[in-house]
Amino acid sequence: MRMALAEAEHAPLTGDVPVGAVVLGPDGSVLSRARNEREATGDPTAHAEVLAIRRAAAEVGQWRLSGCTLAVTLEPCTMCAGALVLARISRVVFGAWEPKTGAVGSLWDVVRDRRLNHRPEVVSGVLAAESTRLLEEFFRGQRGAAGT
Repeated sequence: MRMALAEAEHAPLTGDVPVGAVVLGPDGSVLSRARNEREATGDPTAHAEVLAIRRAAAEVGQWRLSGCTLAVTLEPCTMCAGALVLARISRVVFGAWEPKTGAVGSLWDVVRDRRLNHRPEVVSGVLAAESTRLLEEFFRGQRGAAGT
């Protein structure tokens, strides 16, 4: 999670919300790292989780990421939750809860929907205070900049 936090800290440099993600292989090795890049690329799907999953799949040479763990600083949205289910990620670990758009237990619980053929293990609240602090500082700065 600390690696994901380090990625998140770089996202605001491009105007992106500070969310970072890391995919770890079954042996604990780092397969990929990513941060939000929506503003930087103009791509609405450039969430940290999606980018990290894409890069990990390229690293291992296949789309199935069975046995892998996705660590992300913010609870994934529906798009990202769907992507990690489709990639067969075995475990998702996240920091801060996202009550407005979260899809791993807050607003929805996509990853534990029994109608789906894959349900990853979920570990929530890891370094939540640090993740929340980054987000609060970013949005405080955004509101301050909008008021000037």
